Amino acid sequence: MTKAIETDRLETALGSGRGGALSADGVGIRFDSFQAVRDISLDIAAGEFLCLLGPSGCGKSTLLSAMAGFVTVSEGGLTVDGAAITGPDPELGMVFQSSEALFDWMTVRQNVAFGPRMRGASRAEQTKLADEYLGLVGLRHCADRFPGQLSGGMRQRVQIARVLANEPGVVLMDEPFGALDAQTRQVMQEETDRIWRASGCTVVFVTHDIDEAILLADRIAVMTAGPAASVKSVYPVDLPRPRDEADPATAELRRKLRQDIGEEVRKTLRHQGFDPEESDR
Repeated sequence: MTKAIETDRLETALGSGRGGALSADGVGIRFDSFQAVRDISLDIAAGEFLCLLGPSGCGKSTLLSAMAGFVTVSEGGLTVDGAAITGPDPELGMVFQSSEALFDWMTVRQNVAFGPRMRGASRAEQTKLADEYLGLVGLRHCADRFPGQLSGGMRQRVQIARVLANEPGVVLMDEPFGALDAQTRQVMQEETDRIWRASGCTVVFVTHDIDEAILLADRIAVMTAGPAASVKSVYPVDLPRPRDEADPATAELRRKLRQDIGEEVRKTLRHQGFDPEESDR
């Protein structure tokens, strides 16, 4: 079965509107006396693809971990479909940067079936879900292999399939392609766009790559430099898919994002005692 046919079949089976609506209301996160983020408010619509973009160390991953229920907020609140996020939940799926989250001693199929198995699904249902989502990510032919026998990009696709097999309303992705080479990363970005449209999930995707954010997002939320980071600006990406890098509108959005990120990087450098403007003189 070709990937296109498999995608169409899953789109029909899953239907539309499966994504959850995620909301952050005045969120602050502290670790003892250290304030990681402060006063973050975002409403993410069901089925939306939102990218969190910002300089290194600005708290993007910390905020994402709170959305996944791994970190407790100190101020404000996080909800999915109106219900408070108080801890990890099957409705919230997390794709990590490293594929080491996979179980090396399990086959690919067993990895993907792990969530349904923990939910008490029958063995037949586990196999059915694993094969469906491996088909969606184009890896059904690798079902009986072990993670160590796969390339980095293939392991990341297995990780995505494992998260989707839990049928979450929200998928949270923490720089999942940061460790991949440029060519594999490009392929994975295109695959992520296809998988998102097929699954109907809401996606919150952390990245520091401006072009990656433009390629994938419906909206891009730019965070300020940390500590005590907040949301600096939010840009809608009103560009047709697939995105055209040569489109003047794409270039203009890239310019605005670079300007915003550049301002925050310069603030960080000044805070560290280095003034870029002084060095240019």
